Amino acid sequence: MRIGVDVMGGDNAPQAILDGAVASLDQLEPDDELVLVGPHDVIDPVVSGLGERGSAITVVGTTQVIAMHEPPVEAVRAKPDSSISVLAMLGSARKAKKLNQKPLDAIISAGNTGACVSAAQMYIRRLRNVHRPGIAVVIPTFSGNIVLIDVGANIEPKPHHLAQYGVMGDIYARRMLGIENPRVALMNVGGEEQKGTEGMKLARDLLRGAENVDFMGYIEGRAVFNGEADVVVTDGVVGNVMLKLAEGLSEGIFRSIGREVKRIAPDLAVQFADVVKKIYSQHDYHEYGGAPLLGVNGICLIAHGTSEARTIVNAINRVREFNKVGINDSIIQRLGAMEEVRV
Repeated sequence: MRIGVDVMGGDNAPQAILDGAVASLDQLEPDDELVLVGPHDVIDPVVSGLGERGSAITVVGTTQVIAMHEPPVEAVRAKPDSSISVLAMLGSARKAKKLNQKPLDAIISAGNTGACVSAAQMYIRRLRNVHRPGIAVVIPTFSGNIVLIDVGANIEPKPHHLAQYGVMGDIYARRMLGIENPRVALMNVGGEEQKGTEGMKLARDLLRGAENVDFMGYIEGRAVFNGEADVVVTDGVVGNVMLKLAEGLSEGIFRSIGREVKRIAPDLAVQFADVVKKIYSQHDYHEYGGAPLLGVNGICLIAHGTSEARTIVNAINRVREFNKVGINDSIIQRLGAMEEVRV
């Protein structure tokens, strides 16, 4: 498997990305290859210092970088030799051939999320039957992991986009989380049928009619972490806010617990530390590597902007797992069987 990594993406790039790529080498299969995309003067010294271990790495040089604050679509178009743009081009067999490179089986970037989504749609394109790709993230709850889709790719989805997210989220939960019959819900301001916009009601009806989807109706925010659904469908704005709110709240709770234990029972702090670490690791987004952009004609994993070396290691492991379980083939088949309705 050829796995491409954007060396210049993320707040801690390039060092954390390079460290993660090197750390992942021992976990690769014999036929796996890492393709590091970024400036030669940044990557080459690291690879040359690896000796024989560096034989599993190929470097594709670029001269431009898309910063986290840049407008996504404009940046991708204005910087065709950026690490994000070239990485996405390599994810397309046609574009890779023009660059005299072999195509990638998967791409990973912790860079500008909007630019990653734009570049993937521009160069890798969509899977057959997919109207708009969506970012699916695994969120740990008090009742186990759930899938939240979308968390930022599509901020103004149409009803049929949301319906397709429900199907794609169902497939992801089955294949990656091992949930036999995922319960799918649509995020709303309440569970009552009369609530929500007309667009949400149309999305609800489409999901209700989707084949092989256990659609349970609307879900409100407070029910998400109580295990009332396995897949939660929403627009990119609400999903992104939910994700970042959950991250901040989780970190704050664990810090508060640690402070209070030290203050109230200092003698127990050392014993309690292992318990806190274990629970925190289950809620640590670095452990999940990143979130796939479901619906593109390939594998595109978008890692967190604050990715560390271990995040990249986990991201590489995640795309290898994604490749093995045949998610894209299922998406094409299941969406092809849906009634062709656009609203």
